Amino acid sequence: MQPIEAVASTTLNAVSRVSGRLAGAGAFRLFHMPFARSKLRGVERELLATATVEHLAVDSGRAVTYRWGDGTRPVLLVHGWQSRGSRLSEFVPGLLERGYSVITFDAPGHGDATGRSTTILDYRAIVTALHDRYGTFEGLVAHSLGVLGSFYALHHGVRAERIVTVSGVCDFDFLIEEFSSELRLRDQLTERLRDQVDRRLFPDVPSELTPFSVTHAVASVHAPLLVVHDEGDTRIDVSQGRRIAAAFGERAQLITTRDLGHRRILADADVVRTALDFVEHGPSAIGTAWARTASAD
Repeated sequence: MQPIEAVASTTLNAVSRVSGRLAGAGAFRLFHMPFARSKLRGVERELLATATVEHLAVDSGRAVTYRWGDGTRPVLLVHGWQSRGSRLSEFVPGLLERGYSVITFDAPGHGDATGRSTTILDYRAIVTALHDRYGTFEGLVAHSLGVLGSFYALHHGVRAERIVTVSGVCDFDFLIEEFSSELRLRDQLTERLRDQVDRRLFPDVPSELTPFSVTHAVASVHAPLLVVHDEGDTRIDVSQGRRIAAAFGERAQLITTRDLGHRRILADADVVRTALDFVEHGPSAIGTAWARTASAD
């Protein structure tokens, strides 16, 4: 546990013994606040210098959007927690070569965006605004928390023709459990956090559908899926990827990798090439070697 996390853990647990309501509100606020921002790498800086950059206001701050191409045949790239849009930069050149426009963004509290926090509602608002501007995405590639945020937008009307999830979060409740475990929150405080999540993020959602899960979007999302997850991912367990694939059944293809972890997987040449082939050609593009790996799961 990092020093800032240790302080937060001690403080929240202590406050919860005096005021559960106050501690629950504090946990909810901290839950949506990245402890650090990803720094821009040299190769990413060069790529962003060639993008059209704009800003988009949402509840938690001003997101930064990036576009390569004229906006036709749009493919959206969605980053995860404590990350930034440029972390998916390995996908950009190949998509441009195949004739797509590429769009990504930094959510509030991430990258070059303003704000100190971001919620699943912010992700939905950003993805929806970009969908309203550019139309149906020919492809959507999302990583980690970006998968959950993207599916929340897809569940509310955003359309994508093909979807690639990488190291994806399936269940919002998984995030709550991981956060509570990392900060060693008392069980009563975890339940207070869940109450805050249900009340503040999903007030109009039936209780049986809170908190949100990608599995709730099966009926509203009709696109084929490529689900990529590393067996040794220590950040988002591979079981989350398997849950996504299982929920969509024959519409999903699952690929599991080894020794790529949670972040290196985004730069793996085979993963990138396979994702691009899937965006362009659909499920038929998955090679036999990948198919054997997927069928073993």
